[in-house]
Amino acid sequence: MSDQHAERDEVGDAAPWWSAPGRDVWDAPEPSTAPQPAADRPPTSPSPYGASPFGAGPYDAWTPTDAYGQPRVDRPRPRGGGPGTGVLLVLALVVALVAGLAGGAAGYLLADHNKDKVTVSGVSLQPAPARNVKRPPDSVPGVAAKVLPSVVQIKVETSQGQATGSGFVIDKAGVVVTNNHVVADAQGAVRMTFSDGTETTATVLGTSPSYDLAVLRVKAHDLPALPLGNSDSVVVGDEVLAVGSPLGLSGTVTSGIVSAKDRAVSTSSESGSGDSSYIDAIQTDAAINPGNSGGPLVNLNGEVIGVNSAIAAVSSGGLGGQSGNIGVGFAIPINQVRYTVRQLLADGKAEFPIIGASLDPQYDGAGARISATGANGQPPLVPGGPAEKAGVQPGDVVVAIDGKKVEDSAALIVAIRAHHPGEKVRLTLSRGGDTHDVTVTLAAHDG
Repeated sequence: MSDQHAERDEVGDAAPWWSAPGRDVWDAPEPSTAPQPAADRPPTSPSPYGASPFGAGPYDAWTPTDAYGQPRVDRPRPRGGGPGTGVLLVLALVVALVAGLAGGAAGYLLADHNKDKVTVSGVSLQPAPARNVKRPPDSVPGVAAKVLPSVVQIKVETSQGQATGSGFVIDKAGVVVTNNHVVADAQGAVRMTFSDGTETTATVLGTSPSYDLAVLRVKAHDLPALPLGNSDSVVVGDEVLAVGSPLGLSGTVTSGIVSAKDRAVSTSSESGSGDSSYIDAIQTDAAINPGNSGGPLVNLNGEVIGVNSAIAAVSSGGLGGQSGNIGVGFAIPINQVRYTVRQLLADGKAEFPIIGASLDPQYDGAGARISATGANGQPPLVPGGPAEKAGVQPGDVVVAIDGKKVEDSAALIVAIRAHHPGEKVRLTLSRGGDTHDVTVTLAAHDG
């Protein structure tokens, strides 16, 4: 309604309908009964559109007319805008008020107001239940709440910039375990942040590049230490949680299962130092990304069963050259961690077992072949070493260890390092088409 009146207000200045009682707003105004003397009118010119349909007189472009072309009779206009502006505004406010009251009344009649419960058009919206964040202690949230206070974020400065890793407390006196590759290239202080935001610096007590482990200490007491489990009790399908700082996001918890055991994994130092690690790993599909390194892999009892260390990566041409979680991560079994950490705490160094033989890196057949010529001026067998004493010869191919098939050289090294110096292993050798077994007593080497 208001748009129609506004449009008409712009066309002409007809007299307000309220000034003529008994007349309708759409009735044409009556013509004036007092014609204006010709002498008093300004000069006129013929209408460019012909004679006016409302009179026979000549067309006068300057004579005020109403909306119908008739001479306009000026009457007083109300203040505050065009004709009807005040009334239209009042009508608009009344309509808006009535509509608001009607909508509110309808909503109130349709809604069932019973405390927090609201029912609208037959749909019942129940009130929010009471807040409850308690979870069973053996559930994923329960285990996460117990583990998180013991997990730390580790930051170091390297020649290539800042690097981030993870670690976890194993002793309330401030002993922290992480990966060797997290701190190996550190330049300056090793910084550590706890889950409550407390920041401190740590001292490196010892490292083992061969097992990719490092032990740190912080000046603190009564820290929440994580219990260590038994990795020999782990079975494929066990539910596990990985906790750490992937991509620098501290306090991150991911869950999955143990997807494989005794997975032979070898890694090389990104710094090019030549240090390589060989891990008889626990494989998991719990999401692990760069920055998870050194964090714990725990079971639903909250016990550490492994130290997250590596991930399977696609080739540089795959996935746009990006590396990250693809559902295959690897952790160092906690039984190996326990053994190595004890050595590092006692001596600041660790030992790993060897058979005293060089392997042929060019061999691509099944098993691992003992080098025929040696490398770097060294003989293929250490004189008087374990392999030579057991009867191993250059060129022999090791096809099994303790009855388990050997796939390649890395698998043989991983299997040997899953033992301890002084232990005996049974090697199955292939020589000239024949196979036979020998028993080797493992020697020790620092690393």
